[in-house]
Amino acid sequence: MAFDAFFLSAVLTEIREKTPGGRVEKIHQPSRDTVILHLKSPEGRYKLLFGMNPTAPRLHLTEGSPENPPEPPMFCMLLRKHLSGARLAEIRQIPMERWAEFTFDCIDEMGDPVQKKLVAELMGRTCNLYLLGADGRIIDCLRRVGLDEAARPALPGMYYQNPAPIEKENPATCKDFAEILLRPGADLLCDRLMDNFGGLSPLVCREAALFAAGETDARIEELNIPTVAEKVELFFAEHLNHPAPYLYTTADGSPKQFAFCPIRQYGGCVEKDSFGSLLDGFYTLRDRKDAMRQKSQGLRKTVQNLCQRLTKKMAIQEKERAESLERERLRQLGDILTANLHLIKKGQTSVSVQDFYDENMAEIQVALSPLLSPQQNAAKYYKDYARMKTAEKELTRQLELGAQELAYLQSVLDELNRAQSEAELEEIRRELQEGGYVKQDTGKRKMKTGKLPPMRFTSTDGYPIYVGRNNAQNDELTFKAARKDDIWLHASKVHGSHVIISCGGTTPPDDTITQAAQLAAHYAETAGGQNVPVDVVPVKMVKKTPDRKPGMVIYHSHRTVIVNPYPDIVVDPLNAEKK
Repeated sequence: MAFDAFFLSAVLTEIREKTPGGRVEKIHQPSRDTVILHLKSPEGRYKLLFGMNPTAPRLHLTEGSPENPPEPPMFCMLLRKHLSGARLAEIRQIPMERWAEFTFDCIDEMGDPVQKKLVAELMGRTCNLYLLGADGRIIDCLRRVGLDEAARPALPGMYYQNPAPIEKENPATCKDFAEILLRPGADLLCDRLMDNFGGLSPLVCREAALFAAGETDARIEELNIPTVAEKVELFFAEHLNHPAPYLYTTADGSPKQFAFCPIRQYGGCVEKDSFGSLLDGFYTLRDRKDAMRQKSQGLRKTVQNLCQRLTKKMAIQEKERAESLERERLRQLGDILTANLHLIKKGQTSVSVQDFYDENMAEIQVALSPLLSPQQNAAKYYKDYARMKTAEKELTRQLELGAQELAYLQSVLDELNRAQSEAELEEIRRELQEGGYVKQDTGKRKMKTGKLPPMRFTSTDGYPIYVGRNNAQNDELTFKAARKDDIWLHASKVHGSHVIISCGGTTPPDDTITQAAQLAAHYAETAGGQNVPVDVVPVKMVKKTPDRKPGMVIYHSHRTVIVNPYPDIVVDPLNAEKK
């Protein structure tokens, strides 16, 4: 990623253009590291997002609506107290620094006009968001830093200190690029640019080297410096004065890199509509997955432990079943003892007899119990044989049940991986509670959550397509909501969502089948793969498995189509429909 100082400069320009004089209507803090200001300006209503996650700090306009906690955090309440109703007066940036200052015209407790500032520092692990008073003192900040923790402490009541100035050349105002390239330093052109110019990311420096020298790892000693310097100057003049949002995606459509200039070193990129939409698309899905992964950690650990315990139990049962398959020798020994009862006396611990099951009639020693009579010793071998025969049948049955239960638990893990809201997690928790896998939370008061509907999409031919979010919803969608003549789809032989094409008594075209199959492939374990087989069958051919586990089905008379799980067809599943 290249959220460097010049990328931030382009983002701030976009914010200035869209929110002049914007009034703060609402303030939310959906997570510890994220604050969103709702602004109303003459250009419209916008949401300004401050993302202060140290691994990926960012600042931009967003169209996303993250879930908010039931109770707003203290910092959010403080921001509401000081900035609600305030108007955005000015946006400023320190040159070559990932630092932005938002000045707001406010009214204080006495009704007098006053200016307060929101300062965003987006510098990696030290990123922070400060609320400053008119006198420059810190009212509070997102992360408080003690006097003994850093060179720039951050505590309420202290005066805010700007970051140390950047002691590098500014590529936007540089007059002699050749002189800088001739300075002693790194051997590679991209590294020389990185060492001498401030505000640039390694990605952009590699792009500049590619433009100027034809390769990202061009060596200084092999270059014509005057010519390369002219091209470097041209590169920065073009892209620093006219930045544009570019996004590089992998073959499966996953966003990989972004910058304010074209990303050619990986073989191509696309230009997005705005910097806000670029960052929304890049971070929203990743942030939602990270947040859900943290929130589902307890459930995930429980299910993983159940899977490990069941796998260990099945391994023991498989070993016992393998041993039971060797029971035929017990019956043979019973026959041999029965034929030689006259040679056995009570109290013997073994007897030497001929094995008439051996073609050579070899002499063998057969173990005996000295407490049993000859007839009882023979009967014991027959009894052990019968017991192991019964054990084989029971162990086979138990292994089949264990395999079904393991498949179900693995499907729950897949659900947890794809859950994108707390309501979905709550439905999965409820499903596990009803199955007896998780204890009921009797001592805690839970926030009531409405019943989530299945995800709904619309094919290009106008057919509604429904996708289940979890096993319980899969059951309801397939066996209650769908008609017998509707079409049912599922990624073949893997865990995933049930997909229903609502046909309305008609036969859907091939394009609709393909789009529904792409959804089935996307909402399955195979989401990141290519050429995914998807089974297609009328709903009337789908039946529940004998164990009645939620979401587990059997079906026949199906056909299989091969599709790629293109993410293009997939919209935010919390929104209603794909048009």
